[in-house]
Amino acid sequence: MERAITGWSCDEHGDWVAHLVCGHRQHVRHNPPFQERPWVLTAASRERWIGRPLGCRLCDEETPEPRGEVGGDSPCLASVG
Repeated sequence: MERAITGWSCDEHGDWVAHLVCGHRQHVRHNPPFQERPWVLTAASRERWIGRPLGCRLCDEETPEPRGEVGGDSPCLASVG
């Protein structure tokens, strides 16, 4: 199910995590050739994705409540901008 992105954080490994309007969180990685998401590499491009839809696997599975906290407000190690 598509849900709007409301914000970003990083997990303990430095990977970007999108916060979704439903309360769930979704890892968003740029890992070519498997996942082409170059827009997660800079702060400006991530900011442009706020409000855009992203597929929420947990909503698809009808998980009623978010599962545990992922990430925090610490700087992301994978960040280049």
